[in-house]
Parts: sequence; C-alpha cells; structure tokens
Amino acid sequence: MDFAKRIQEKVSSGSKIEEKLLKQLLTSISDYLSTSEQSLVLKAYEYGAHAHKEQRRKSGEPYICHPLSVAQILAEMRMDGETICAALLHDVIEDTEINLSDLARLFNPEIASLVDSVSKLDQIKFNNQAEAQAETLRKMILAMVQDIRVILIKLTDRLHNMRTLKYLPERKRKLKAKETLDIYAPIANRLGINTIKNELEDLGSVSYTHLRAHETREDRGWGVVGGKKRGGGGG
Repeated sequence: MDFAKRIQEKVSSGSKIEEKLLKQLLTSISDYLSTSEQSLVLKAYEYGAHAHKEQRRKSGEPYICHPLSVAQILAEMRMDGETICAALLHDVIEDTEINLSDLARLFNPEIASLVDSVSKLDQIKFNNQAEAQAETLRKMILAMVQDIRVILIKLTDRLHNMRTLKYLPERKRKLKAKETLDIYAPIANRLGINTIKNELEDLGSVSYTHLRAHETREDRGWGVVGGKKRGGGGG
C-alpha cells in the first residue's frame, strides 16, 4: 500500500476529533519531514492509537487525542521525527501493557529512550507547595534529563493538559495550576521557550486565581448561587 493511500485510510478511520487532529499533524510534518520520517510518525500514531484504544480522556475524547495534540505543538516547533514519534507514544509505557523493549524493537532505541525518560519524569510527584520544594523539583527534572527533547515533550504535554484543565475535579485543577506556575513555567523560562512559558503562566494564573477566589468565598460561608450565605440566617 502506498504512503498516500495509507494516510487516507488512517485519517478516515477514527473519531471526528481524532481524524481532524491526525490530518492536522500529518499536514504540519509534511512541510519539513522526509517521507520516511512521516511514515514512522504515522506508524507511531497507529501503535499509540491501538495501545490506548480502550481509554478516554476526562473530556470523553479518545485518549489518543492527547498525544496527537502534544505532537502537533511539537510539529509547530518543527521538532524532528523521533521527537514527534515519542510524543505520540509518551504515555504507552505508563498507561498500557507496552514495555520499553517493545518500543525499541518496533521503532528504534532513540524513540524508546525518549519515551522512557518522559515516563520517569512523570514519576516525580508534586505534593508540597513550598517554594523550596518547587526549586528542588526543577533542579531534579533538569538534572535527570540528558536530552533536551525530553523536557520539550514534557512541557508540551503539560501545556495541552492545562488547555483542557476544566475537565478535572477542582482539587486537581488547583494542584496542576500551582505545579505549572512553580515548576514547568520556570523551566520553560530557563530554557528560553517564551511562547510555552507565557501560555503556561497565563493558563496557570487564571486557573489558580479563580480557584483560590472560590475557596475564599467558601471559607467565608458564601455560596455560589444568588450570592447568598449558606446555612444559618441572622444579619
């Protein structure tokens, strides 16, 4: 089967949003990747879509829409084919039955190493909101990573998650927003990736400020309906 026909079949085989995202990605990479690299990206999509086929995002979309969105951000940065493939596969080790040796065998050791490194970063947990801990985590993340592409995949992964933050429960939204402001935006700033840094800061600030304001109203006993106090009466 020739490459063009293979692309057409894949673009028309998923959900509407999945089709749209895949078509957008393939159009973006066709501007600068070779045909062989594009074929590898399509293979990574096929493999990732199959691995995540039973999973859904909190929004209800097929899970593969998230890796496709992350890969699209990286394609807009004109990242190399290995990085795009790793973005499409970045959650398969953590969330599915796929292991590192499978990826190395089916793709190549470089892509497998990128995916493995992103998975290891995901194991770092942000529990304490203290500034000292945030600085420690920033240093830990940067020290762990020998390939800058791993950080770029992680930053774009966080960026897409922040764009879709509204689907998470309030407590998780607050934690993710704080984590983004304290850890990921400063890392993007340190690396000089201003477009990602600025959007992370904007999304994190809006979400965190809104949630803090909501908590303050709750602490004062004010409800969210009609501006009236909950519970007791009295004036």
